[in-house]
Amino acid sequence: MSAHCCHVPSTPPAAGPRYRRVLWAALLINAAMFGVEIAGGLRSGSVSLLADAVDFFGDAVNYGLSLAVLGLGLYWRARVAWFKGLTMGLYGVFVLGRTAWAALQGTPPEPLTMGLIAVLALAANVTVAGMLYTWREGDANMRSVWLCSRNDALGNLAVLAAALGVFGSGSAWPDLGVAALMAALALTAAWSVLRQARMELRGYAW
Repeated sequence: MSAHCCHVPSTPPAAGPRYRRVLWAALLINAAMFGVEIAGGLRSGSVSLLADAVDFFGDAVNYGLSLAVLGLGLYWRARVAWFKGLTMGLYGVFVLGRTAWAALQGTPPEPLTMGLIAVLALAANVTVAGMLYTWREGDANMRSVWLCSRNDALGNLAVLAAALGVFGSGSAWPDLGVAALMAALALTAAWSVLRQARMELRGYAW
């Protein structure tokens, strides 16, 4: 599930009015799901839901940043992509820390709430990923947006599997394992975006 970024397309998809509308829709969906998952994570005691909620918030911010730089040149888009790569990396570090803290507590989450919210989050992220699919091979900024939505959908499938694992075992470990996996996805995607943004910025070196 690692993110690959081996080349920069010579003719990336155009970021026209349709792309702007898609980003606005993605921003609103992610902002709404942030509130839903915070409430669900606190109610169920699921660290993977709380981690996913923070990811929804970060994605909403990232979509807003992408909207802000749509009319700017590649240099500024690459700089914003670099910043987004750093935030994705920080998110991964945060989730790892939160997972370690929850492991010390040892209390299993409530699986039914976990599962229902994971299904809702998956539907939201699959919708966003489908809307952004056309621009998945664009510049570093476009690619970072696509990677966010793709990783979120994978994360939701993992949270759903964790809910089933918690239900079957009565243990917190499936939830903690998924949270650690989500952290690894964030760190891998962050490295991919940072690497491509650095390649694009090299052409503007003083």
